[in-house]
Amino acid sequence: MSTAGLRFTESHEWVKIDGDNAVMGLSDYAQHELGDIVFVELPEEGATVAPGDVLATVESVKSVSEMYTPVNGEVIEVNNDLEDSPDLINSDPYGEGWLVKVKLTDAAEIDALMSDDEYEAHTKG
Repeated sequence: MSTAGLRFTESHEWVKIDGDNAVMGLSDYAQHELGDIVFVELPEEGATVAPGDVLATVESVKSVSEMYTPVNGEVIEVNNDLEDSPDLINSDPYGEGWLVKVKLTDAAEIDALMSDDEYEAHTKG
């Protein structure tokens, strides 16, 4: 999947807008830095999230990292495929490796996130 149209956080989460919803995951850069991902803990559907909240915990052979939400909203779907195949984050971080879908409270919050080009510059910084 192309990263065109995605928005990124400084802590390496990506966000794709789909109507009033946001699909979120970890960037290719983040999954590469983490190494082989072996476990993912996702939130409950229906959970309310706010910027800075821990949205998921990702465990790799190297470390345990937390994913933070950059937006306000309600978790409407989690990627249950990650329970049996957390390595989807490694093999397809922008496609089958997505983590959660959130119904946005304020879609304008996305404007504060980095564009693909800005994020690429950030990771090379």
